[in-house]
Amino acid sequence: MSVRSETRLWLAQRASAAVLALCVIVHLATMVYAVRGGLSAAEILSRTRGSSAWLAFYLLFVAAVVIHAPIGLRAVLREMTTWRGRSLDFAVVLFGILLAALGLRAALAVFA
Repeated sequence: MSVRSETRLWLAQRASAAVLALCVIVHLATMVYAVRGGLSAAEILSRTRGSSAWLAFYLLFVAAVVIHAPIGLRAVLREMTTWRGRSLDFAVVLFGILLAALGLRAALAVFA
């Protein structure tokens, strides 16, 4: 992979980390507020059902994870093993697709 491509991956991971940080803060603050207010998980989900705003938020959260995690996993595997090349890139893309499928399923469950 070229230096230019590696730089783009580095930038994408840093940008997705910033988005993830904000999403995690919003998610945790909301959960703490809701639980301290005495809401159960079922009550929280009933309040998010049909909310386009929460769907958009969780889709953004999923997108950030799908970008961030595979790039990080690729970096760790390259550092800790001798695995290089297209097979590594293919494996982390598959991992990203799995994360996307699971994340979309969860986000859509909150909305539907």
